[in-house]
Amino acid sequence: MTATSTITRRAQAPKADSVVTPERYKKGFDSFKAWMDAIALNKESFQRHYDEWQPDAADIAAIKAAVEKSGVKALVIGEDWCPDVWRGLPTIARIGELTGMEVRFIKRDENKDVMAEFLKNGEFESIPVIVLYDRDHKYLGHWIERADRANAEMPALRQILAGIERDTPAFEEARKKYTAATWEHAEGWRDAQASEIRALLEEALA
Repeated sequence: MTATSTITRRAQAPKADSVVTPERYKKGFDSFKAWMDAIALNKESFQRHYDEWQPDAADIAAIKAAVEKSGVKALVIGEDWCPDVWRGLPTIARIGELTGMEVRFIKRDENKDVMAEFLKNGEFESIPVIVLYDRDHKYLGHWIERADRANAEMPALRQILAGIERDTPAFEEARKKYTAATWEHAEGWRDAQASEIRALLEEALA
């Protein structure tokens, strides 16, 4: 993995006295439905990502094996206004349902002390964050924001908006094209996220 990878950050592991105690972890929303019931914005986008993803069987089998061996569980930090969360949170929710992994969801802005332990590059409150633990609540690693594949492909998509003045009809039209383009890439980005979660677990539990 590169130093800027989204997926392997054990070098930036939370401090030994992490605020995410087992008791704090259990306070998170305990299902995708509970998360959906708790949010106000963009429910259709969350649900669409949840419904449309067809996960790779090999990734699911490998993650399930890790769950069965080590009791892997996940904590997800998100907010309902963030497009990366619309995609990333339903993906890990589906992974949890398909593998038996316990997944808890919390809102970033209500848990800034938790967010402070998982800043991107030690600075940015990027979301979603998916923190992985074993059955003893030992930290295994965390994944931030979006898959490396998405990071590689997004600059070309953002050119759709380049040079267009905001708050104009032209920008609104370009924004619609950009949104449509991101949906066209969504399946591959969800697949890449699952593969990266698998890789993180395989490395951490080797």
